[in-house]
Amino acid sequence: QVQLVESGGGLVQAGASLRLSCSASGFTFSNYNMGWFRRAPGKGREFVAAITRNAVGKDYAEAVKGRFTISRDNGKNTVYLQMASVKPEDTGVYYCAARETGYGSNSAAYEYWGQGSQVTVSS
Repeated sequence: QVQLVESGGGLVQAGASLRLSCSASGFTFSNYNMGWFRRAPGKGREFVAAITRNAVGKDYAEAVKGRFTISRDNGKNTVYLQMASVKPEDTGVYYCAARETGYGSNSAAYEYWGQGSQVTVSS
């Protein structure tokens, strides 16, 4: 069955770096565009970053642009989110998601979702 498993979250201090990984199985990963979303405490889910199946296209939320980098390794069926200069407002549960058609920030268009990884940034 389809699985997306996030890892790499934890508690870090403001200004630190962190890398999230999302390992995919049960579908042809290289055919899917991938995205990262997050849900802060008491808030709705918001878009963080997206990457096309061939990694040529990348998109970022304004709040993370210049600090976060999305990448993927189709040979390892894994998508990454490199987080740098993290801020307390980056705290939340981070989810990876997959969609076969289209690409971007519309969460409703994503077909598969992981269970999430908690990231907590202390000030």
